[in-house]
Amino acid sequence: MSQPTPRVRFAPSPTGYLHVGGARTALFNWLFARKTGGTFVLRIEDTDQARSTEAHTQVILDGLRWLGLAWDEGPVFQGAEGARHRGDAERLLAEGKAYRCFCTKAELEAARKLSPNGGDGFKYDRRCLHLPADEIARRMAADLPFVIRFQMPDEEIAWDDAVHDRIRWHGRDLDDLVILRSDKTPIYNLAVVSDDIAMRITHVIRGDDHISNTPKQIALYRALGAPIPVFAHVPMILGADGKKLSKRHGATAVGDYQDKGILPAAMRNFLALLGWAPGEDREILAEADLIALFTLEAIQKKPAVFDPTKLEWMNGQYISAMAATVLEPEVRRHLSRLGVDPGDRSILAIIDAAKPRARTTSNLAERVAVRLDPTRAALEPKGQALIEKMGPAYRASLEHAIAALEPIGEADWTPEPIFAALKARADAHALKLGDAMQPIRVALTGDTVSEPVNELLAVVGRAAALATLRRAARGE
Repeated sequence: MSQPTPRVRFAPSPTGYLHVGGARTALFNWLFARKTGGTFVLRIEDTDQARSTEAHTQVILDGLRWLGLAWDEGPVFQGAEGARHRGDAERLLAEGKAYRCFCTKAELEAARKLSPNGGDGFKYDRRCLHLPADEIARRMAADLPFVIRFQMPDEEIAWDDAVHDRIRWHGRDLDDLVILRSDKTPIYNLAVVSDDIAMRITHVIRGDDHISNTPKQIALYRALGAPIPVFAHVPMILGADGKKLSKRHGATAVGDYQDKGILPAAMRNFLALLGWAPGEDREILAEADLIALFTLEAIQKKPAVFDPTKLEWMNGQYISAMAATVLEPEVRRHLSRLGVDPGDRSILAIIDAAKPRARTTSNLAERVAVRLDPTRAALEPKGQALIEKMGPAYRASLEHAIAALEPIGEADWTPEPIFAALKARADAHALKLGDAMQPIRVALTGDTVSEPVNELLAVVGRAAALATLRRAARGE
């Protein structure tokens, strides 16, 4: 019998932004679908009406689009499927696999307090399971509120997790979970199983914080007579301190990284390596490589560590490899946020000169802005240290640079003549080339690291470069 074509789903709750962990889960589902020729379904689990918002839904959709994770079906909204959820609960009730529970919150809380360990691990005592039929009828006639509880079967519930291997539970250790509230709205575990059955989901790829939900859901699949999907529970993402990733570790929402100037291709690459290993110590992987190499079996069991420094390094690799024409729209967007308008001036050469040392597109835009207008340069600690170390020689070196550069006309203001003039001046006055070049770099950028000085001077332009060097030589 042939296996069905894989169908996976990403099912975020629109009660917050698309966070790093959710984005990584979406990516793993998307990669698996693309690798297997399957279908990637987007389901918005909006049953929490009090906290779900259209704004959060839109942010999630925008984040997935920015990452390049196009879904094949959806978005399907879970809240619109209430009739099916209720129907499944009532079917289980009719088949004797669930029962009405009339216990009040006060009664349940009292029972919890009387249970061993002060309520930790509390299990409902099934008092309503044993109510006589006439008592149930009486309570219903009195219009007493009730929930529907699923009767957990007294049997082993085990599955071969695609990440964690064989996992075993037993039904007797699990509570009879509520599947339908008194207001006829479904509880999470029922809604998820009902939706996954209706959508013919074959593989459930999600965070391993859902492992405790899985035996309950498998029991519901069995009770509803539906095939059980393959489960793959991916590891948590931790901060560098070994604790669950949160706002204290910096940005955790995907939109924050977009604003910081992370490229979607770099973010995809970085997220894929959080808990998945392609082998051969490969790190920079194009989309086609990620798809070709991805397997559930290569997902690691241990938690992944989110390293923002590694993300920026990887982003820098992507920036360096990208054509200036591709980077230009994003750079111009950041320039606009900085209040810099290049006008009709081409910035492609400036982008090419600055991109090898940029880690984010926002940082690249800042570098471009300084080269468009050197007066924007802020003196960095390393630049200040160089000035202090050189003392009077700093201004003297700038005077030599000005003397070397002034004879070069606008038409010849290109890297080769600029380098030749600076080197000739340094040789004539017995200056080390580094002592001749570094003061120029500091004067124009505020820092000691940039593209080669002759290229820096070329992209800044003759008039702006000389004006800046003259101000720096005067100590302004």
